[in-house]
Amino acid sequence: MKGSKEKLSNICIFISFFLLCLFFSTKLYAVGLPTITFGVEEAETPKQVSNALQVLFVLTILSVAPAILLMTTCFTRIVIVLGFVRQAMGTQNMPPTQVILGLSLFLSFFIMSPTLNQINEEALQPYLEEKIDQPTALERAIMPMRTFMFAQVRERELTLLTEITMEDEPRDPADVPTMTLIPAFMLSELKRAFQMGFMIYIPFLVIDMIVASILMSMGMMMLPPVIISMPFKLLLFVLVDGWSLVVGSLIKSFGV
Repeated sequence: MKGSKEKLSNICIFISFFLLCLFFSTKLYAVGLPTITFGVEEAETPKQVSNALQVLFVLTILSVAPAILLMTTCFTRIVIVLGFVRQAMGTQNMPPTQVILGLSLFLSFFIMSPTLNQINEEALQPYLEEKIDQPTALERAIMPMRTFMFAQVRERELTLLTEITMEDEPRDPADVPTMTLIPAFMLSELKRAFQMGFMIYIPFLVIDMIVASILMSMGMMMLPPVIISMPFKLLLFVLVDGWSLVVGSLIKSFGV
């Protein structure tokens, strides 16, 4: 209780200090005295304002790059399915999370390589060579991503979000806004990932049930079935070359 009161008092002191600084800086500016600029100078020309906004836009894109990677590529489906594989085998943290994320990332680059190459050829390289302006480059970069998402999105999720966000029914894919397409694509990816995870769980669940039944018939009810079934699940996964089957199914599910 005492610690929470001290934290609350420190927060109040900080807010009071910030308001005092803001008040005095306003008063000093009003009477013509120099103020603290913290290294930021006022823009004198429209070009400087435009450059500052471009820098701010680039920094914003960099900060939301992980979210863009999750929402517009195949990364979501891959990482969820690989996580289901680890949980179904019951190996706790094997393979480690870093390995699953790394494999998911490189598989995403492998699957998305045609789309990324198209963006590079049609948008990035012409923009770097100053053949097109920035709005044109952004428009050309978005189109391949929209094509990929439309190829994977389910009609039910897309209809649901278009009914919520749009007054008129879209006549063709070009009428669907990108901000409506992205969440519909995410919902479709989640649904497919859980469907694949369910199919992965079935053989491992059968092994758990068989082992539990054998232990019950032998009267070994105090022995956890997971301890006995995990080696058999690992053996089955290795014998059927499970990683190749899972990765191959993931890649084929995107039509590659």
